[in-house]
Amino acid sequence: MSTTRLEAFSDGVIAILITIMVLEFRAPHEATLEALRPLAPTFLVYVLSFVYLGIYWSNHHHLFYATERISGGVLWANLHLLFWLSLVPFATSWMGENHNAKVPTFAYGVVLLMASIAFHILVRAIIAVEGTDSLIAKAIGSDRKGMISTGLYIAALPLTFVHQWLGDIIYVTVALIWLVPDRRIEPTIFNAE
Repeated sequence: MSTTRLEAFSDGVIAILITIMVLEFRAPHEATLEALRPLAPTFLVYVLSFVYLGIYWSNHHHLFYATERISGGVLWANLHLLFWLSLVPFATSWMGENHNAKVPTFAYGVVLLMASIAFHILVRAIIAVEGTDSLIAKAIGSDRKGMISTGLYIAALPLTFVHQWLGDIIYVTVALIWLVPDRRIEPTIFNAE
């Protein structure tokens, strides 16, 4: 099977998720800068979540650019990833509304952790179809960056209950690690062409 329909569907879902997140903003009734102050925590969580969805979209694009064929297992692995990403607007809203609360911050971290695991499963499903000697397998390699990110999410969860800001710092750190699109794939593909 070709990747075209899977990519189009995934792009659409991610675009809808970003739209849902921005619709959570409620304009203040006053026309002053001071009226925006209470929205700051929600806005900051929105920015972080927007960056995360952008990171997943960008890396998903790179992943499927290097993928030649897919299977039913890849389709389900992709849906698994989209399921966890679909919870980002809820987790964003809950954390934004309760910006100093530990449980919403923990829940946000669970969503990020599960999306990270789901992306790893998707990569492994693609490699299972493409083969261990495929370009995508060579480009991904040991996926040290992905494993470090997952480990940081796991560490963030209990640390969130020590202090909520510890979780926030780790979530921002992982986003910064991935802010630049995955550079492992492009050189491998371009060198092979």
